[in-house]
Amino acid sequence: MRNMEFKTDREKTWLEDSEGRQIALLEHPEIKPGVVCITHTEVDPAYGGRGIASDMTLFVAQKLKREGFRVQLFCSYARKWFSNHPEFSDIVE
Repeated sequence: MRNMEFKTDREKTWLEDSEGRQIALLEHPEIKPGVVCITHTEVDPAYGGRGIASDMTLFVAQKLKREGFRVQLFCSYARKWFSNHPEFSDIVE
């Protein structure tokens, strides 16, 4: 699954399997201008242990940084991920 093509909109980022079923989700609504809150991350248990959540969080963090957003972390997975990736600490509120 290393060639993951994440889909994204203003509220969430997700991954679909080859049949178009959503297998992973990271919700990140904008809570005020220029600030999003990562509220939820999940991966279908059938796809667990493959690094999908980490890759998806990296994708979102890079996108937020590139676009000049700041992020608040409500999701426990996101809090842990960002604490292990200090290169993104400058966007965390």
